Amino acid sequence: MQRRTFLRGTAVAALAAVPLTHLASAGAAEAAAPVASLAALQTAINSAAPGDRIVLADGTYTVPSGGISVSGRNGTTDAPITIVSETRGGAVLQGERSFVFSNSSNITVSGFAFRQSTSLELPANCSRIRLTRNDFRFADIDGLYWVVVRADDAKIDRNHFHDKTTAGIFIVVDGPGSTAMAQRLHIFRNHFSDHSFGGANGGEPIRLGVSGRALSGANAVVEYNLFERCNGDPETISVKSSDNIIRYNTVRDSVGGIVLRHGNRSRVEGNYLLGGTDGLRLYGNDHLIVNNYLSGLSGRALVVGSGTTRDHNSGETTEERRGNDACDRAVIVHNTLLNNSGSLSGETRAFEPRNVVIADNLLVGATGSLVAMGTTTAFTWQSNILWGAASNGNAPSGGYTRVDPKLVAGSDGIARLSAGSPAIGAATLASPAVADDIDGDARGSARDIGADEYATVPPARRPLTTADVGPNAA
Repeated sequence: MQRRTFLRGTAVAALAAVPLTHLASAGAAEAAAPVASLAALQTAINSAAPGDRIVLADGTYTVPSGGISVSGRNGTTDAPITIVSETRGGAVLQGERSFVFSNSSNITVSGFAFRQSTSLELPANCSRIRLTRNDFRFADIDGLYWVVVRADDAKIDRNHFHDKTTAGIFIVVDGPGSTAMAQRLHIFRNHFSDHSFGGANGGEPIRLGVSGRALSGANAVVEYNLFERCNGDPETISVKSSDNIIRYNTVRDSVGGIVLRHGNRSRVEGNYLLGGTDGLRLYGNDHLIVNNYLSGLSGRALVVGSGTTRDHNSGETTEERRGNDACDRAVIVHNTLLNNSGSLSGETRAFEPRNVVIADNLLVGATGSLVAMGTTTAFTWQSNILWGAASNGNAPSGGYTRVDPKLVAGSDGIARLSAGSPAIGAATLASPAVADDIDGDARGSARDIGADEYATVPPARRPLTTADVGPNAA
């Protein structure tokens, strides 16, 4: 696809000053010269075709109340329409709105600094909208949701969401109507930081659904994101829909944890939750919790939740749907819980969790109880290792071995198995299959207990740092 370029209000001589990152892929001799006003930007967008790249010159722009319209513009999968800041963060969009999307697809928005005072929406009549390498710091307005996703196949990657002191959510995922979910959203390589709202609810970095949409599958993937000092809510990633994957994220020094609050059949895999308050909390049915590492948490590390109802269903009242659905048929396998104030625990609502498998996990602690479950029914406890000065609590005999796992901290501060650990080759749960560990090492046929599979090679995956995420990430 031949990429068109836009020359709006800029001298030809300025072309030589355009950074190499803005060269069009159709040929090194062709570059998209920046447009220098919002009027010129709107004109370029109005005539954009697949493969076009529109560059807005660096500067601070006050967007009119109607916003920058992206309406009826459709790129293709191989040739999206790209709207980009001249340099990353160089074009600052302030005012009530920024981009207003409608009836558009395959649009990429990259490199802007968003400073608006209302939500940026990806509506249901759009698809394949990508927000990448942007800086989001909206007006600090109580209750403001920053990015609201209703479109299918959206991507939100390599952005920085930061600095909010009031209630409101960085990314809210809904869908069309009142019960459906946006499909196949991919949220990855973002940095979420410094949400300091002190209330008890309403400040999640990500809320994936809402109670009325809980039974709808979203098929979203939230992976490789870093959360730091996210203290606006006890839920850093709040899942209120079904059929999602939450994996390879790092939550550090944050009040919130990963909470499957509503919905069924989600997979939580390979996440690090380090030095904050809460860890994982589970409600709903048929989840897989595998290869997670929870360390130094001052609150509850892993909660198998009880319910105000057994199962959510389509005939519930609104109030019933807001209640907790008891956790049934979850599989909790190959997780490491290390030196947390509350390790593995339950709750005391009317409907107890049932038919949960807790196998091949490693629990180590110095104080309190390693296991403090409430009432349960038909749990399977198998091949767990408990260790440390903390008591066993009410872990059932036969479901664990008390033995030193011989953990050694690496240069990244993560404690892994050392040679001769009794955890090596001691896992026994045959199904579901677990192909690799939290580091990316193959499990093989003789699997180890805990999140780590003993290996002598450097880990392929580690806890994320700011170099791994945000606008300048690879």
